Amino acid sequence: MDFVSIRIITGDVARLVDFYERATGVEANWSTEDFAELRTASAALAIAGTRTVPLFAPGSARPADNHSVIVEFLVDDVDRVHRELADASAGDPVQAPTTMPWGNRSLLVRDPDGTLVNFFTPVTPAAKAKFAR
Repeated sequence: MDFVSIRIITGDVARLVDFYERATGVEANWSTEDFAELRTASAALAIAGTRTVPLFAPGSARPADNHSVIVEFLVDDVDRVHRELADASAGDPVQAPTTMPWGNRSLLVRDPDGTLVNFFTPVTPAAKAKFAR
């Protein structure tokens, strides 16, 4: 089995895609006006409109209602990402870059729908070894 993507359901696909394109530097691939994907080397972030929900199961997902998932991106320089997001007024800041006990320097923001997004850079030898590419 391979983990391939996370899908976020939103009431405004274009707005959310714009945020993630600016935040990650990854250009989205659009399949329809209701579905786009941002692909990285390891997985994809799919963004889908509310009109896609009934294709799976009516009422099974609601936009802007996440209270348990944090979407995470491994980045080369979390402090640079912090400056770029601040300059672009992108994302609602939750926590400035902070070095966590497990060795990652993390920046936590909310996307336009309120989903928590963590950008992190491993900074300790153990954390760097875990994410060695």
